[in-house]
Amino acid sequence: MSYNELPGLDVRVARGVATVTLDHPPLNLMDGVLLASLRGFIYRVRNDSDVRVVVFQSADLEFFSAHGDMHFLTDPDALPVAMQAFMDAAPDVAVPDGVNVLEALSIEMRALPQVTIGKLAGFARGGGNEFLTYLDMRFAAIGKSGQAQPETMQGILPGGGGTVNLPRLVGRARALELILGGELIGAELAERYGLINRALPADQIDEFVDTLALRVAALRPEVIAAVKTIVDTVAPPTPVEAYAVEMREGYGIFNEDVTVFALKQLAAGVQTRDGERDLEGLLKTL
Repeated sequence: MSYNELPGLDVRVARGVATVTLDHPPLNLMDGVLLASLRGFIYRVRNDSDVRVVVFQSADLEFFSAHGDMHFLTDPDALPVAMQAFMDAAPDVAVPDGVNVLEALSIEMRALPQVTIGKLAGFARGGGNEFLTYLDMRFAAIGKSGQAQPETMQGILPGGGGTVNLPRLVGRARALELILGGELIGAELAERYGLINRALPADQIDEFVDTLALRVAALRPEVIAAVKTIVDTVAPPTPVEAYAVEMREGYGIFNEDVTVFALKQLAAGVQTRDGERDLEGLLKTL
């Protein structure tokens, strides 16, 4: 199976493990390019019998994925163009009615027969953090990683599954804290909350994830499939109807003020490397 021509992704397959490196400068934004490439990868890998485990990581030492592209809020053409590119990446797979591209990506990621693992050693906010919640497992580097849903501080709602997936991972009260508080949390608190599987020393995370991935990849495919089927029966994926509610509520609060504030954020340095290093602090000044 070829994974060439997927802009923003570098895919290497060895010993049953596909290592997918997000490499979409400057911030690995969840934009029309990266979202389409991720869907194209999912479309191909689901039928690749040589891959039993998928590990997602970042080529950027500071950012796993900053967040969704702010131009979705400021450019009326940006989201329709992204949706079209997303659909073109897997033209014979229908996108459910009432969901957006990130929500559709979550649905398709959770349906993969392979085991998916996120390796976090940088910042993942907004759509970047939501992407991690789509995966079967998540591991983060102590002192290097940070996760947040800052959308409410930006006058909007998490629109890529954050409001429906976080409660399932961390519980209702902590989901409300993270979404309404917008706090950036490190690996150790993320582990305590259940947002990730484990917080690991930064110099040990690569070896740990590689060892785990290879151990799982060495299992019979029938074993992996059976385990996922049983576990998903007990803890089923988020229903499409929940994503539809999230999208409806998100669009319900969208107005001209949201666009004006998004433009103000961009002018202040949001979506630049300097601005994103302390996004929460920057937003508080606005």
